[in-house]
Amino acid sequence: MPVKKKRKSPGVAAAVAEDGGLKKCKISSYCRSQPPARLISGEEHFSSKKCLAWFYEYAGNEINVRRYQNGKFCEDIGVEPENIIMLVLAWKLEAESMGFFTKEEWLKGMTSLQCDCTEKLQNKFDFLRSQLNDISSFKNIYRYAFDFARDKDQRSLDIDTAKSMLALLLGRTWPLFSVFYQYLEQSKYRVMNKDQWYNVLEFSRTVHADLSNYDEDGAWPVLLDEFVEWQKVRQTS
Repeated sequence: MPVKKKRKSPGVAAAVAEDGGLKKCKISSYCRSQPPARLISGEEHFSSKKCLAWFYEYAGNEINVRRYQNGKFCEDIGVEPENIIMLVLAWKLEAESMGFFTKEEWLKGMTSLQCDCTEKLQNKFDFLRSQLNDISSFKNIYRYAFDFARDKDQRSLDIDTAKSMLALLLGRTWPLFSVFYQYLEQSKYRVMNKDQWYNVLEFSRTVHADLSNYDEDGAWPVLLDEFVEWQKVRQTS
């Protein structure tokens, strides 16, 4: 029996559309329009008991919030289902999948945010959004995403998962992303290792869209050397 892909989910796959295999990820607007969250008094301290009761509103008698209930959770907190994974990454919650939390994962994540109800979580959206848009914080989130997305018995990401996660994380901000995505589509690579993953972010931040400042003698992974060579051939053909 094939090993179940633990980290793939509709939320990741939704980042890839038919048009060139890419759908833009709008990090700055992953929440649906909704009434303002109720203001929470500073005296309303976090309660683990209340947090677990909140968990069981979605889990029922189960030990997990199962996939088929993620829609209700997303609806209640006002986040589109395809964007819930960005919320998970922003607070670095080791969730099983989109909207699929064990009790321990839920409690860990909500404790770190000090959220024990819907209103408190909604009031954290500005903070979570700031984490995704802060350069230093985003670097940590991007690196965390590698371990979040890979199968735990593998040291690398399979290339389809890597492409989908890159679409979520860099699709809206890296001018060369659609070109890089096309390169991965036709390349020989079937996995992406951690060093390659880390360097893609560095490349996206430091190399100009026209590749004019790319240092061929730099310490870039071969994957990126070959990408530059491939793109230059396309530009001159």
